[in-house]
Amino acid sequence: MDHGTDRAGQDPVTEPAEPGRVPLAVVVVDRDGLVSHWSRGARRLFGVPREEAIGRTALDLLPVSGALPDQRDTLADAAGDGLGPGLGSTLAGGLSYPAAGRARLTTPGNDRVDVLWWAYPLVGPGPERLLVLATDAGGLRTGGGAFERIGPGFAPHTDLPGAEDLARGLPEILPGMSVGESTRIVAQILELGYPVLEFSQNDRVPVTPDWGVARRAERKVRRALAARALAAGEPVPEELRDEGEDLEYAAVRERLEFLNEVSGRIGTSLDLSRTIVEVSKAVVPRFTDVAGTYLREQVVAGEQFADGVPDTTTLWHRVAVEHTDEPGRWDDVVPVGEAMPFPAHTPFFQCMTSGEPVLVPRISEEMGHAIAAQFEKRDIRPLITGRSMLVVPLKARDVVLGFMILLRHPERPVFNDMDRVTGAELAARAGLVLDNARMYTFQENVAETLQDSMLPHIPPRMAGCDIATRYLPGTLLGRVGGDWFDAVKLHGGRTAFVVGDVMGHGLNSAAKMGQLRTAVQTMAGLDLPPAQLLRNLDDLAQRLGDTYLATCLYAVYDPIASELHLANAGHIPPVLVRADDGRSELLDLPTGAPIGVGGVPFRAVSVRVEPGDRLVMCTDGLVEMRGEDIGVGLATLCESAAHPAASMDDACDTIIRALAATFPAAGRGGRKDDVALLMARLNGIEPGDVAEWRLAPDPAEAGRARAVVRERLHEWGLPKLVAPAELMACELVTNAVRHSQAGPITLRLVRGDTLLCEVDDDDQELPTLIDAGPLDDRGRGLRVVSTLAHAWGTSRTRTGKTVWFELTLPRR
Repeated sequence: MDHGTDRAGQDPVTEPAEPGRVPLAVVVVDRDGLVSHWSRGARRLFGVPREEAIGRTALDLLPVSGALPDQRDTLADAAGDGLGPGLGSTLAGGLSYPAAGRARLTTPGNDRVDVLWWAYPLVGPGPERLLVLATDAGGLRTGGGAFERIGPGFAPHTDLPGAEDLARGLPEILPGMSVGESTRIVAQILELGYPVLEFSQNDRVPVTPDWGVARRAERKVRRALAARALAAGEPVPEELRDEGEDLEYAAVRERLEFLNEVSGRIGTSLDLSRTIVEVSKAVVPRFTDVAGTYLREQVVAGEQFADGVPDTTTLWHRVAVEHTDEPGRWDDVVPVGEAMPFPAHTPFFQCMTSGEPVLVPRISEEMGHAIAAQFEKRDIRPLITGRSMLVVPLKARDVVLGFMILLRHPERPVFNDMDRVTGAELAARAGLVLDNARMYTFQENVAETLQDSMLPHIPPRMAGCDIATRYLPGTLLGRVGGDWFDAVKLHGGRTAFVVGDVMGHGLNSAAKMGQLRTAVQTMAGLDLPPAQLLRNLDDLAQRLGDTYLATCLYAVYDPIASELHLANAGHIPPVLVRADDGRSELLDLPTGAPIGVGGVPFRAVSVRVEPGDRLVMCTDGLVEMRGEDIGVGLATLCESAAHPAASMDDACDTIIRALAATFPAAGRGGRKDDVALLMARLNGIEPGDVAEWRLAPDPAEAGRARAVVRERLHEWGLPKLVAPAELMACELVTNAVRHSQAGPITLRLVRGDTLLCEVDDDDQELPTLIDAGPLDDRGRGLRVVSTLAHAWGTSRTRTGKTVWFELTLPRR
């Protein structure tokens, strides 16, 4: 289809329209109001040859007038009822934003032409000011389904002045065009000289003609002229017969198409901020020129709020402002993120309390001043005065979540009753989408809070080791699951490492995980051997119910003896990275059966480690992907764990990136299982940092304990800790002597990140902290310890108990 200029003065040829395309007239008007380009389609539509059109005033060539006597005056009267600027006034008055409409034109050789038109301002250094596209509306009505969507196309016009400037500005005059598309079009212009630019059948012109208002004004003209004819006793001409029902149907269909199109553009995500942006961009510029979105404070925070109607104390957050004005014009006056209440006399308060749209045809000077009074030290009146305003509530389930303020430029037709209905329907659909996003955000916050409460906050350093952890949820629809990790401090400077995985996902699995994790912590505090701990955990799972199935890997690290003691219950084996040569290996452990199966023995193994070795424990969600070989994941785990890293956190990130590269589908949301990862660098404790003495169950040994502690702390260069350490050590030894069953008593000092003091005896009864009076001879020892120590505790051993305390080392 060719809309180009005539060639060699040949007569224009009427070509049949191709399916899905509409013949267009293309006219360019310069800053003086003169026609600088007149396409073949313009000649065909308006009946004026190109050579007569170029250089003439646009208003002379595109008169807005009727075919019947005195129709121009009647149209002018109708315009006063809201017809708004037509094509003629647009050509005369200039345009700063895209516009569209319907016009009835008188052309040479034709009675009249019913035209749909679009006008786009041209921005650039050239003389061109306005691009006008027009088409015969009658052709659209008779074209059937092929013309239900208007797809304008540019045709060859190589002689168009400033073509390069126009091409560079295509994204500005045709919203929705990407920079890449514009670049391709410019290349075609330069190479071929006659580009064809079109929208697909599913795209829409960004400005929609105001069907409803223009049609009602046209019907008013028809009826007025028909009444005049009847009053004069004359027959009503054929052209005055009412076709309003057909026009009204078209207007309603246009609005429904707009709403369906907007519905398809919003709600593509459950992310609240993205949904807000989608809602704002869906209405600008097609329905309005400015859209400001306000939401309740609790909605933005993803929290619940009390039922009831908002009041003047309710805070509303401005979460989005979309507009067609020059960039930055609204940013300083109404910045996004500001929170404010609204007084009762404002239309905004009326909307939020009634839950109904509020229509203000034009914002008067008085109303503009009242609205501007809410903005301290900012004058908003130039932005709103004279504009048409529609305030629509965003609500769901009869609860107002927020509202949108829609503004139209003064040159644009004011909002009318049909716009009110359209805006209300738009807001209702947007409100449901926002409510879904709000509820999802709320559930996400609850899930994250639950998961954080169940996963431990492990310090990066414990006795003789450095620790780093990672937890990755397996699904975006619920950030809770059954995977967990833990590190538990044991007596003797030892640390227990745990990684487990409850079968399933979601809140149910998370609840089971919480119970099992608590049980592991409790049994670890009892210093149960790894195999016995898993045996007890299996018994507990069976008592809780037959749905408690989990895998678990339990390891105890002794930094003094440089040993690992491990037991496995159906879990994937850990990786040990050797510090001397960087070699990594999967530890060969007896697999065992998952927790909850019952009746299966567990066996522990001991592994010798050296300072600097790293232990890597994880759940199968990291190394296993449905449809993939787990052996590939385990091999990648070993290789990536051995990779040098600047820190423990960097080492964890390296492992996760490597496994994500091995299973690309996991990075695209294909991973359905959670991931728990725990890495420990086993630094060990040097023999010179450990001192141990065996004491007899004799009261005189309390004095000896004070002496040896004092002497060793001076040797270690810790004189500031001598006084509290020897006092507390004496109290613990005195208690051990009093409660010992004649067995030996052991006093141990360990210098690490803290100063650890432990006293072992053969009594199984754990001491408790009690209120001791000034005359009591019992209970004051532990009171002293709890007051002076950084931390303290008790635990049972296989032969008795251990009571310990820690002191923070002084800064050097």
